Amino acid sequence: MKDRKDYKKEIFSNMFRPILYFILSIFISSAIMFITYTWAYNYYLNNLYTRNLTVKIIMFFMYIKNNTFGDYIYLFFWGITVIFIYTLFVYKKNRDLVYITKKVDAMSKGELNQIIEIESKDEIGELAGNINSIVSQLRNITIEERKAQQTKTDLITNVSHDLRTPLTSIIGYLGLIENDKYKDEVELRYYINIAYEKSKNLNLLINDLFELTKMQNNTVNLEMNNINLIELLSQIMEHYSYQFKSEGIEGRVRFSEDKLIVNIDTHKMVRAFENLINNAMKYGKDGKYIDVITKKEDDQAIVQIVNYGEAISQLDIPYLFDRFYRVEKSRNKNSGGSGLGLAITKNIIELHSGEISVTSNDENTIFEVKLPLAE
Repeated sequence: MKDRKDYKKEIFSNMFRPILYFILSIFISSAIMFITYTWAYNYYLNNLYTRNLTVKIIMFFMYIKNNTFGDYIYLFFWGITVIFIYTLFVYKKNRDLVYITKKVDAMSKGELNQIIEIESKDEIGELAGNINSIVSQLRNITIEERKAQQTKTDLITNVSHDLRTPLTSIIGYLGLIENDKYKDEVELRYYINIAYEKSKNLNLLINDLFELTKMQNNTVNLEMNNINLIELLSQIMEHYSYQFKSEGIEGRVRFSEDKLIVNIDTHKMVRAFENLINNAMKYGKDGKYIDVITKKEDDQAIVQIVNYGEAISQLDIPYLFDRFYRVEKSRNKNSGGSGLGLAITKNIIELHSGEISVTSNDENTIFEVKLPLAE
């Protein structure tokens, strides 16, 4: 109800404001004419015998004033003054309205880069500000929709490609088996083993895609507990000891003396750190070492996963956590990954109000995870 009253108040204000301007114009014009006439009359009396040009002009207008049509001529000048003053009152507002109309017309034709530049603080200025805000939001929505459409297109393309590759292999080898195109049982088992491995890759891709979608739609449930992060990382590194040895890698730890208690979903966070270690093994094994470093900064626990392999291009770093993104040197479909590991890792960490970043140079590549410490 209050909004409706304010709405009516603004309507009446806009209706009667032109009338008020007109009345003010009449009073101001009358005052100007009166002051001018009084000054001219006094000046004439004080300079009656000088007969200079100003006095002659004033005498001429006084002569007109006393003539039959004199009052009408003065009334004409008074009317011109009223119109001039009234025009001064309403000119700026009408100029701004015309300017806004032209701009909005351009915006309606799709020119969303237009900006209405009006500094007025009245309702016209407020209208211009609101239109600018709406257009800005519309422009951002349009940009986001285009990005979303492009992301959707890229996702479909990538998923189709990643699904088609193992499916083609599975269908091909099962076709050979179906048509008895194998020499002996050894070759049969070889074909079956390849189809089985490709099926597992396919299953991994589908499961990772579903999990990532759930995370991004905030439909995943977290079972949060206070965990000593250093103990958790120690267990993970212990589990990887055999794989490190098999790959000729030495896993090293440098833990801080702090306990670093964090409130996390243990299973989800283990997967995030395993993804980072797997990534370090896959693309940094030439460096022979993988370091896990922890430290405390203010109210955050810092974990760094460091490998000493080939540097990641600075052009690739901003996209490392995108779905299906692979740097050129690592486009290896036989790696057994789904291409979603780092994207899932980033989402897990962000679900825990944390951050992840990466730096890379010729010496090392560091994935750094920041998690808030438990209160």
